[in-house]
Amino acid sequence: MKTTQLTLTTVLLWVAMFGNAYAATTTKVYSSGILVIGFLAVCALVVVVQVIPAIMTVIGMVKGSVSKKSEIKA
Repeated sequence: MKTTQLTLTTVLLWVAMFGNAYAATTTKVYSSGILVIGFLAVCALVVVVQVIPAIMTVIGMVKGSVSKKSEIKA
């Protein structure tokens, strides 16, 4: 009984997943002002400034792990 119920539930959820998605239609493509663009630019700048040290840290960790392995072998 549990197997039949599980199978039926799985099939129904799978079928429901592939239904049509009715999205809202709009003719406006872009209507933001200059302040919104400036705000998004500042946000992007903050993200980039945070990513640069993170990349440098990962590179340092990889270099450190590689150098430690070579010292152990010697």
